Amino acid sequence: MNDDSKNNDTSALPPVVDRDTWQADVDALRVREKAHTREGDAIAAARRRLPMVEVDAGLELIGPDGPVTLLDAFEGRRQLIAYYFMWWPGRPAPEQCEGCTLFLSQVGELSYLHSRDITYAVFSQGRNTAFGPADAQVSYDESVRYRDFMGWDMPWYSAQPSLDALLVGRELGLMHLVCYVREGDRVFETYWTSRRGVEAMDYSYALMDLTVYGRQEPWEDSPSGWPQPQVDRESAHMRTNGRPTAQWPRIHTGHSDDLGTAETGTAPMPRNCH
Repeated sequence: MNDDSKNNDTSALPPVVDRDTWQADVDALRVREKAHTREGDAIAAARRRLPMVEVDAGLELIGPDGPVTLLDAFEGRRQLIAYYFMWWPGRPAPEQCEGCTLFLSQVGELSYLHSRDITYAVFSQGRNTAFGPADAQVSYDESVRYRDFMGWDMPWYSAQPSLDALLVGRELGLMHLVCYVREGDRVFETYWTSRRGVEAMDYSYALMDLTVYGRQEPWEDSPSGWPQPQVDRESAHMRTNGRPTAQWPRIHTGHSDDLGTAETGTAPMPRNCH
């Protein structure tokens, strides 16, 4: 697929050196990489030592069979990781959040999480504060159709009935990744992150970071002349020809992206979508 928004000029390249010189530079960088890994381990250790805050286990969610509770979303496991999906009510698939689509498209095999007694679930926010409120059940039904269109099969709920209590003190409508643990019928929040913190679900960016051209995003510190997408919007690097990039394989295999939405006009794009 051609993408006219990309600058595919690859004439910019690193200098060419002999293998010994190249390996010496790789070895020097490896020292920094190992320090980075060890610091990541130390941060994870500190995260495991954070205190926790109790959350009402009976907070209502909407599931495939109607109302359920936050406790139900654990599916009997000890821990729960919930991704709070940005949602634009009444908008078609191409206008949904490109950032959420990017990161959720990389969440596949959940058995490794399950083996550690962890449930992973998506909590669709059912509304976007830049857009306004929406009927909770209607938004949930739309979001499930989007999940099915994308081919995702992780547990899916709407958090809209309890969003204010679940994300107390945080920006509603923004992507969040929240960790919970339960003790019997009591639920506690242990950690949360947002914005680039949700890259914990990512492998595409992690792999791009290993390549010579990186993510090809404007904020990166890259040598002059390195190729970058020619885009008008800060988050358009997550889109291709007007859609979140991960939607195109579904379109090309004949899947309909009709979410049963009431409106087909163009909405302003979500704020803080990456």
